[in-house]
Amino acid sequence: MNQQLAKLTGTASVVLSLLACAGLAQADGHLSKPAGFGDRPLTMIVPFGPGGGSDQLARAMAKAMEEEAGISFQVVNKAGGGGTAAIPDFMLAPADGYTVLEHIDNAISAYASGDIRENPAVDWIPLCMTQITFSQIYIRTDESRFSDWASFVEYAKANPGEATMANLGKVGSMELVVMHQLSDALGLDVKQIAFDKPAERYGALIGGHVDVLFEQPGDVRSFLDAGQMKPILTFLDARPDAFAEVPTHREVGADFESLTRFRGFFVKSGVPSDRVEFLAAACAAGFSNPDYAEFNRNKYMHLIDSYRDTEGSIELINGAVATYQAMYEQLGI
Repeated sequence: MNQQLAKLTGTASVVLSLLACAGLAQADGHLSKPAGFGDRPLTMIVPFGPGGGSDQLARAMAKAMEEEAGISFQVVNKAGGGGTAAIPDFMLAPADGYTVLEHIDNAISAYASGDIRENPAVDWIPLCMTQITFSQIYIRTDESRFSDWASFVEYAKANPGEATMANLGKVGSMELVVMHQLSDALGLDVKQIAFDKPAERYGALIGGHVDVLFEQPGDVRSFLDAGQMKPILTFLDARPDAFAEVPTHREVGADFESLTRFRGFFVKSGVPSDRVEFLAAACAAGFSNPDYAEFNRNKYMHLIDSYRDTEGSIELINGAVATYQAMYEQLGI
């Protein structure tokens, strides 16, 4: 067992111990529900379309939480606005714990840039973060113009402004900030093409409508396994074992601290504390669920310690807000 997987397993053990100490575990294996809560399905809002990383995560976690906590979820996709279109629906829902929002770091960047008013660490209560990962740049395996990062850079510099990248495209998003940093560091001029729906981004690359794709490895695992895509650059300080042949951004001369992608689950501020405690415990138990743990491993989410409780999530969010605000000022975004 490698060090990162041991860390993940250790986190799961701590989570289970905390649940037992809190008296939330029942003899039937389910968590103890607050009186009058959880007898009807909860709604889990996903701010992106079906098939992408957020949708896969939401459905895997909903299943795990159902098994561990004896509750049920209706998963609803609300795509648009780089993840912001779902926020009004979430904010209009009663603060009763029956509406859970899955969201990613784009909510944090949107708040830091002023695109949304809601502070995810104040106006929302993070139940937990269950995925933290790095990004990569991908090409088609049958691409004939370039085969690796060096040859792509050569192509992009020979054709300034013509090389295209499929991206989320929200101004100020993690993807565009990282690409802004990379382009400045290496003198690249790559045109960003925005796609709200993950399937459209992936289809654009596979179909030859764009040259490269910015994404996270777990989200395109099926394309990697099928031999349709391959990574040519990893945004991480050191090469992970799973991608030992792929250079990192620092290795190719881009000396900056790269942002990570993180995904988690929230309820609105104002939800009764006993319901928040129960849902946070359900989220923790779901993370430790064997099927969910396997899902995370299959998505390469074991390569970085991927769990944060409410307190840890707030710390992560506040740190990210400060980082984004500093970067926006520096980059003039």
